[in-house]
Amino acid sequence: MTIREYNKSVDLFSDAVFRFVLKNAKDEDVAKDIVQETYTKMWVKVETVSFEKSKSYIFTTAYHTLIDYFRKNKRIVDFENVNEINYSHSDNYSDIGEILTSAVDKLPEKQRTVIMLRDYEGYSYKEIAEITDLNESQVKVYIYRARLFLKNYIGSIEKIL
Repeated sequence: MTIREYNKSVDLFSDAVFRFVLKNAKDEDVAKDIVQETYTKMWVKVETVSFEKSKSYIFTTAYHTLIDYFRKNKRIVDFENVNEINYSHSDNYSDIGEILTSAVDKLPEKQRTVIMLRDYEGYSYKEIAEITDLNESQVKVYIYRARLFLKNYIGSIEKIL
């Protein structure tokens, strides 16, 4: 990758990767640090990364850097067995964006990551599998579970409106 292509990848993907990291980290300063570290890692390998693969490389590196951050700060919690009833929403409230954000925040880390990559960033199952080091079947299962949780949490649209 040339320096021009590297700079172009920064221009093209830095906002999207920042949004992705911010949604998971929930701390703007941490998100900025992770994005900066991601691009630093890419700079170190600039000669081995092709421009065509730069978006995938950036999101994969950001994802792994985020995981490392959580592990380092002992913020990863096993949410595989979350009881959805404890997190269900039944109040009548009309701010759908806030309710959806609250619901996504309650998802386990892997489910939140794959649902955000799929529904917020528009990645395919194959691309998500590459970014998260999961296989496509696992990605589909996590997305299914996340959507089921969101459906149960939010309930019917009539209750919200």
